[in-house]
Order: sequence, then structure tokens, then C-alpha cells
Amino acid sequence: MPELPEVETVARSLVSGQGLGLSVLGRRFAGAKVSWGRSIAAPSARSFAQQLAGRQVTGVGRRGKYIRIDLSQGSLLVHLRMSGDLLLGRGEAPLGRFSRVQMFFDDDVQLSFDDARKFGRIWLLEDAEAVLGALGPEPFDEALTPAVFHRMLAARNRQLKPLLLDQAFIAGLGNIYVDEALWTARLHPLQGSQAVDKAATGRLLRAIRKVLAEGIKRNGASIDWVYRGGEFQNYFKAYQQTDEPCPRCGTPITRMVVGQRGTHYCPNCQRL
Repeated sequence: MPELPEVETVARSLVSGQGLGLSVLGRRFAGAKVSWGRSIAAPSARSFAQQLAGRQVTGVGRRGKYIRIDLSQGSLLVHLRMSGDLLLGRGEAPLGRFSRVQMFFDDDVQLSFDDARKFGRIWLLEDAEAVLGALGPEPFDEALTPAVFHRMLAARNRQLKPLLLDQAFIAGLGNIYVDEALWTARLHPLQGSQAVDKAATGRLLRAIRKVLAEGIKRNGASIDWVYRGGEFQNYFKAYQQTDEPCPRCGTPITRMVVGQRGTHYCPNCQRL
């Protein structure tokens, strides 16, 4: 948490202005205040504010679980990790209880990185691909066809759950949406990727796109007190539904641990 839908929701909120009419598009940074130096991954926390000043926001998007803010020179990348959030407001006072980095525009508008658990990171880079280049394809990329996806799965010899969580394999998926996608596709989390046939590959790719699209539509899932506003948690079929009846067959949903991650599946619908 947050995963692709939650990150997409935050990125879109920066464009819309979070209901405050404060879209970051076109605004120019005047400087920054860093309260927790380790929040800045690059450059050094000491030089971050100086390098940021004078750069104008030209675009906002998402790549995997990263928020990408393109600037007149370089890009600002934000990874929210477990508890990060980006808040918009006015003035110099911190906008949240756990403000780690305050970034000020030259018109009294502030973009604040709020992060209770201090795991989130910010990069100011001349070339964003220095970080983003290690990511796998986007789930909605039109070039990611069922045939391409099948070759990707067949080339690995890994269980489906940890493979789909691997950001170098496919970008943006996390624990919630992998469990939901595997349930939708009727595939067991421990199924070997090399043994997934073409028909099942097509089901899986459609399922991934379906649950991510639904998550974006619902503004993500709010299952942690640090993430606000989503409602996809009200539509979970498998994730955190331990002992609840499977919506398809009525069999109680089972929880197990795969790669140190809690994993939820239907033992009847998702047979190994």
C-alpha cells in the first residue's frame, strides 16, 4: 500500500487541485524545507531545495507505483511506500501531522510530502529513467498483449504471486490487486508461471486490468488509516476476506503466507 490505483488517484489529485483549485500544473517552485533528510533519495537533502527552485511543473503522471512530476528541467519522482501522501495547500505551515518535505511554489501554494512511517522517498533527477528504467511494463500498455504476457510468464520459473509482485516483471501491482486478480482469473497463487497455458494467460491479463480499472474507479482502497478517500475495500472478493464465503462458490476464503506476504484465495475456485 499504496498500489497502482491509489498512486494514480494521488497523481490525478495533483492535477485537479484536490478540490481546492490548486492544480500544480504550470506552477514554479520557489524552494523547499526538508524536515526528514532521508525522505530525499537524490540529490542530497541539503541541495534539494536549491536545485528545485525555479523549475516549473509541466506534467504529472504515474509509472508503476511512482508519481512522476515532470519539470521544465528534469523530473520529480515520489514513491509513497507504506504511508506517504502528497497534500496541497497555502502558506508555510506544515499541511499534515507528519510533514517530511515541504515544497513551496512562488505563489504561496505548498506541496507537502506527509509520511507517518518515514519509508517514502523523493528523487529530483535530470533523467527519470535512471530510476524508472528498472520497471517492467505497465499493465495497461497496449504492447502488453496476451501473447507477449504468455512469453513473459513462460520465461520465468516462479510462483505467480511473488512474480506478479515483482516490479521488474510488471509495474504497479501489490498485495491487494494480485490477490484480487488471481481470484478473478481462477489461478492459484502458487501456480508455476511456466505452466500457465495461453487461455489462462489471457484470463489473468484481463483480470489484472479489470481489478486495476475498478480500483482506479473507486479511488483505490482505504484499508490503512494513512490513506484517505478510497472505497475499493468494499468490493474485495478475496483480499482480507479470510473465512468469508467465496462470492463465486461459497467456499470459505483461505489465507496463507507466500513470500512473507499474506495471501488470500478460494481453495475450490483456485485449485493448484
